[in-house]
Amino acid sequence: MKSDIRICSAWRDAHERPVYTLSSNCPECGADAINSAPAPFNPEDPYGEYRRALKRRAHE
Repeated sequence: MKSDIRICSAWRDAHERPVYTLSSNCPECGADAINSAPAPFNPEDPYGEYRRALKRRAHE
């Protein structure tokens, strides 16, 4: 799932708190906006096997 919510890349320097937007630029300072969400999947996740096993047990 793609996140459309972006955050101002310069918010630490230009704003008191994070500025979120849907556009590619910050509406207040004009700086580039970057994706605010982390990647949802890591193929090298060392605990993925355990997490999936717990999910399977919970649905039994």
